Amino acid sequence: MAKKSDSSDLLQTVDHVTEEAINVGYRLEQRFHRFRQRRAETRGDIPVMVAFEGYGSEHHVRVLGRALLKTRGLIESTDESAESIRGWRSFTSVPIAFAHVNVWIDEYEFHLVADKGGVVDVDLQVSLPPGEHTVWMQTDGSDVVEARVFVVADEQRIGVVSDVDDTVMVTALPRPLLAAWNSFVLNEHARTPTPGMAVMMDRLLHRHHEAPFVYLSTGAWNVAPTLRRFLTRNAYPDGALLLTDWGPTTDRWFRAGSAHKVQNLERLARNFPEVRWILIGDDGQHDPEIYSGFVHRYPDHVAAIVIRNLSPAEAVLAGNPLVNEERRVSIPEGTLWIEGNDGASISRQLAEHGLL
Repeated sequence: MAKKSDSSDLLQTVDHVTEEAINVGYRLEQRFHRFRQRRAETRGDIPVMVAFEGYGSEHHVRVLGRALLKTRGLIESTDESAESIRGWRSFTSVPIAFAHVNVWIDEYEFHLVADKGGVVDVDLQVSLPPGEHTVWMQTDGSDVVEARVFVVADEQRIGVVSDVDDTVMVTALPRPLLAAWNSFVLNEHARTPTPGMAVMMDRLLHRHHEAPFVYLSTGAWNVAPTLRRFLTRNAYPDGALLLTDWGPTTDRWFRAGSAHKVQNLERLARNFPEVRWILIGDDGQHDPEIYSGFVHRYPDHVAAIVIRNLSPAEAVLAGNPLVNEERRVSIPEGTLWIEGNDGASISRQLAEHGLL
């Protein structure tokens, strides 16, 4: 008994030390961000509000944006008209922690507070007709910016959620060096679209004309403008980007990418109780497990699970050379599960099941 007690005490001590270490990391990160923000304000950096595309129902809208401090040179070099925008530039802007943000949509006005990373992500209770609307956003000292918000009709029954990395673009994200290269060096012109996926998703849009499209990724909010330009240049349907923030939290050294996806899928299920989602991902990492878990919890919210199979070469680059071996993923009986290496093979299967 004494041994068990000692082991238990030791484990509790280790857990306590680990938790303390993580909290120290979190506090250090916050001090560093405050230092950067004070330094940026001292040198006269300009407040900039970035508005992201949102979505909503006839009873609420999800508004997304970020408050940043940028140098004038950075603003000019990352202007939408610039011919070549390196990814690393998006990481040199400084988030405005807990910025006060004004939001206008139709006749509604809201006064919000961003999170510690300058991000605004909130469901606003408003009544709007289906279709496109414009949301305007402004933080203290910034220009007013606008973004599209797509309001889904109450009678809509199909929606599309897609992963980004190795699903709509080939990035080999799990390999740290390639991930850094893609995030910090390449611009959207140099990123490679996944064969046939844009055509497949465009066909989905034409088949389900008013369906909401959501791009769910574990990428950082910093790369949202680059991802948006990539999707536009490669003719992917418009849709909201749901990204995350890197760095320590109060209980983890790094944010859990899987948890980010799970939480957003559950939020979509709550926001659209009548919509059945076509969930698109790849087998390079955890999409099959995340989607199968979601369909177990919300079986009435899934129309199909679509998994792009990585080629052997892509699997090696993705750091998962065993990806093509059989995976033990359980799904409820009757769930439509589709797999294919490219958009063309997936399109054929979707058409066979009446979804395309």
